[in-house]
Amino acid sequence: MRDTDRPRDEGLISVARLRELVAAGAVDTVLVAMTDMQGRLQGKRCAARYFLNEVVDHATEACDYLLAVDVEMNTVDGYRTSSWDSGYGDLVLRPDLDTLRLLPWHEGTALVLADVELVTGGPVTVSPRQVLRRQLDRLAEHGLTAFVGTELEFLVFDDTYEQAWDRGYRDLRPANQYNVDYSLLGTGRVEPLLRAIRTGMAGAGLYVESAKGECNPGQHEIAFRFADALTTCDNHGVYKTGAKEIAAKHGRSLTFMAKYNEREGNSCHIHISLRDTEGRPALAGDRPGGFSPLMSKFLAGQLACLRELTYFFAPNVNSYKRFAPGSFAPTAVAWGVDNRTCALRVVGHGPSLRVENRVPGGDVNQYLAVAALIAAGLHGIENELPLEPPFTGNAYNSQKPRVPTTLREAADLLAESAVARAAFGADVVEHYGNAARVEQAAFDAAVTDWERVRGFERL
Repeated sequence: MRDTDRPRDEGLISVARLRELVAAGAVDTVLVAMTDMQGRLQGKRCAARYFLNEVVDHATEACDYLLAVDVEMNTVDGYRTSSWDSGYGDLVLRPDLDTLRLLPWHEGTALVLADVELVTGGPVTVSPRQVLRRQLDRLAEHGLTAFVGTELEFLVFDDTYEQAWDRGYRDLRPANQYNVDYSLLGTGRVEPLLRAIRTGMAGAGLYVESAKGECNPGQHEIAFRFADALTTCDNHGVYKTGAKEIAAKHGRSLTFMAKYNEREGNSCHIHISLRDTEGRPALAGDRPGGFSPLMSKFLAGQLACLRELTYFFAPNVNSYKRFAPGSFAPTAVAWGVDNRTCALRVVGHGPSLRVENRVPGGDVNQYLAVAALIAAGLHGIENELPLEPPFTGNAYNSQKPRVPTTLREAADLLAESAVARAAFGADVVEHYGNAARVEQAAFDAAVTDWERVRGFERL
């Protein structure tokens, strides 16, 4: 995608502006980044002049194993797109120049996000950003655009990342010693770090709304303004990487893992709404609850597909530890109006009416999760699914179907899902099914601290 010189949000810059900054010596490095299967930014640090002279027009390359490794960067079997037999060739990283931005927490540095293409041309369909683009195109065929907000929680520790590694991530000191949910005193303790993250993200082009404490000691959340789905997912990745980097500069560490300990996990609630071609809210209407007919079908699709698409909301073994009664993480496949015990919570009124999916944790790959939300909604719209009545009361104690409780269960449901294969293609389903099998096999082979504590002497 070629850049234009239209006005930019703060932090976002045009190529012309980048040329000025490079000429003035203010920028010397441009990060070219793709998002991998684990939701991480991967790529290269390019000299700024090289980026302007070569990468802008001709892109750059990276090894195709970036979409075929586990979280430890181990090469693993089972992927059609990349293997030892295929020689681990290259992928093309095509900069999306609309994402070009400054990174205030790195001196003289800009960042651009890239679409992933085949060397022979065309998109790499299993790339997370391309998976989302495909669903956005399907949505556009219905004259609709998705707007999304993601709410990421994280735990802050006084230990550095190096100290945490050396301690095996045990006995770390949380930045708060007690529940600081909504506490201004508690968040004040961590404000230098929180402020650095907020101002850094604003300088990188993100619209910061607020920060608040959460329940688990050291747990916090920074909220950002909703935007179109692709922009929100792009910003999500920048924020997640940047927050860790800024924490490291402050001599601290933070984690977005879904369940660090036995207390409250880190969620990533995702809010989604739709607009028509005129920019008008498409979910609000004059039906009960202020719903439009489209809203009823869209929400019915979310319910119908939630179990079989859960892998895209909970992609790791650890993800499933969040789903516990009374934890504010869902266990029941139900929807309710402003009901936090349900997996799907409807909030807002009129133009702000939206669906909140409470299943994802902080470890989610945002592109895949939002793509799954859109695919589920389109299933409901295209098949005109009826919507069941809202659930009232405590859904934890209901007889509603349950959110999958293990990665193995979710992977099996995905593999059998006709909806997933129709929406994403068999290649995507098989690719991420293999990722799930790799993750599950690694966990099955591990001996945990829990086993040693219980069995070393007493068994």
